[in-house]
Amino acid sequence: MAIKLYDLDVSGNCYKVRLLCALLNVPLDRVPVDFLAGAHKRSPLIDLNVFGQLPILEDGDLILRDSQAILIYIARKFGGESWLPTDAASMAIVTQWLMVAENEIARGPNDARLHDKFGDKLDIVVAREKAKRILTIMDEHLSSRQWLALDRPTIADIACMPYVALSWEGGIPLEPYPAVSAWIERIKKLPGFVSMPGI
Repeated sequence: MAIKLYDLDVSGNCYKVRLLCALLNVPLDRVPVDFLAGAHKRSPLIDLNVFGQLPILEDGDLILRDSQAILIYIARKFGGESWLPTDAASMAIVTQWLMVAENEIARGPNDARLHDKFGDKLDIVVAREKAKRILTIMDEHLSSRQWLALDRPTIADIACMPYVALSWEGGIPLEPYPAVSAWIERIKKLPGFVSMPGI
């Protein structure tokens, strides 16, 4: 039985899950959610995720929320040691970048996109400052390596890429960050890569 993903096409967090599943050739039963109508805020979805957010993953009796947690689950269940290794140091290095996706990238490029594309009322100046800071850090980091965490792609790259690649939708061009742009292109060349609107 295929894993069920309650999904939204324009959500970078849902896209992370679709992308990793595509790269690992994991079949997904995608259930589109009428986000604008607030379907995620009422039954049956609010019963699956009390935070009223997407994505939601259902695998048999297991229900997971939060894209980073879902990436961990998919990587460990289907990816062996490749996408999330279990040795302490490698796992910690990958996890550091999952936290960046959840914090600096979410409050920077993602918030700027939410403001510009979806009309969310937030401080766009602060969001763009945070975006430029994390993009500068990532560009410097990636100037001497191919991938964020290890010597190969991991869920660190999958977690961080979508909202970085969508930065332009929040008024932040990627031209000043050539190493970041080259990293995005490397991800796009991975076998099985799928895209989303805006990328």
